[in-house]
Amino acid sequence: MTTTTPLLLITADPSHPLAHLALRYARAYLKSAANSHDIDDNDINSTGSSDNATTEQPLLNVFFYGDSAHIANRLRWQSAEQIDLTQEWKNLADHYQLPLPVCVSTALSRGISDSENGTRHRLDGDNLAKGFTLVGLSELAMMMQSNCRLIQF
Repeated sequence: MTTTTPLLLITADPSHPLAHLALRYARAYLKSAANSHDIDDNDINSTGSSDNATTEQPLLNVFFYGDSAHIANRLRWQSAEQIDLTQEWKNLADHYQLPLPVCVSTALSRGISDSENGTRHRLDGDNLAKGFTLVGLSELAMMMQSNCRLIQF
């Protein structure tokens, strides 16, 4: 039986309701998928990985593109009464061993860089939040080639 892995293509700015909806969808989907694979909080070991999870196919693919690259900015301040999407995505990624790829060109054009790209482009520093990675669009293309269901937020 072939399973379809959802691909969340997140393009909404962190201030947009769709960015928050994407996080809620990912949480609900991962919780449901983990339960259907008999993975629960007791199966998550101290490193955050599941002994029952397969490394062949992730439960969920996520790709941050366009204005959603702002979510990966570790210097983005959030008031106390609002959800810190950066931290919430990091927590979800840590719990489910979920990669958080961000399109490198859209991130750089919005002032978000890792140390490698900061050096390459002679920038004064880096501000990519821990847990996020800058990748090329080929990563998105490879995710789309697999058996996936694309959902854009």
